Amino acid sequence: YLMLIGTALCWGGHAVINRIAVGEVSPMLLVMLRWLGVVILISIFANKYVRQDWPILKKHLPYLFCMGALGYALFNALFYVSGHYTRAINIGILQGSIPVFVLLGSFIAFQTRISSLQTIGVLVTILGVCTVSFGGYGFDEAAFTFAIGDILMVVACMLYAGYTIGLRKRPSCSSVGLFTILAFSALLTSLPIVAGEYALGNLQWPTPKGWIVVGLVTLFPSFVAQIFFIKGVETIGPGRAGVFVNLVPIFAAILAVAVLNEPFEVFHAAALVLVLSG
Repeated sequence: YLMLIGTALCWGGHAVINRIAVGEVSPMLLVMLRWLGVVILISIFANKYVRQDWPILKKHLPYLFCMGALGYALFNALFYVSGHYTRAINIGILQGSIPVFVLLGSFIAFQTRISSLQTIGVLVTILGVCTVSFGGYGFDEAAFTFAIGDILMVVACMLYAGYTIGLRKRPSCSSVGLFTILAFSALLTSLPIVAGEYALGNLQWPTPKGWIVVGLVTLFPSFVAQIFFIKGVETIGPGRAGVFVNLVPIFAAILAVAVLNEPFEVFHAAALVLVLSG
């Protein structure tokens, strides 16, 4: 339970770090440096797992490459770009919509039955997403800017939901071996993305503060949280472990107010209640 709470804290804090990164390192370079750091860290102790699982992993490399690109590289790319347009509180609350997108995606991909209660939950969560995206901003230019950031974050949540659904067909191997291949896939996918950022003249090398940001996102949401989550799921099962993801919006909101002094408004509270209730 403590490891899963720590996981949620790392992921909630990631929304705050995302905002701190603005102006300190460009988003695509941050994606690439993050996964480069993860690959270096995990390579220290993952060799035996990869060797053990390689006969199985090599049969699924194209599928796993797509999974790493979708759930890690492209999700992070949109996640970091959204931080240039919207608040950390919004980013954290919107992450709470991922289970709904998983539910809808499972219905589309596998015809998984959706009960009446789940339908109500989907509608309530969607109402919460609309509340956080458009509530309290009016219809001025600032509202449009925030809406762009929130829309990008919603698309990012859809991508991560697609990755989560894809895990249903993951090969039968160790979690560490699987994560290693996914991290390598994310790193490889990030290379053309950062090349495009450079070609457009938007690449910003990290400032001293930017390097701290790179270190934080590499160590905590990418590495520590993943290891904690893997061990937590192994210990208490995926059903109970999944409930702890609901702590992410709460931690994100608390940290955004405490660290960034972001205003926590009435519509944020309403959205938080709606998303978590959904």
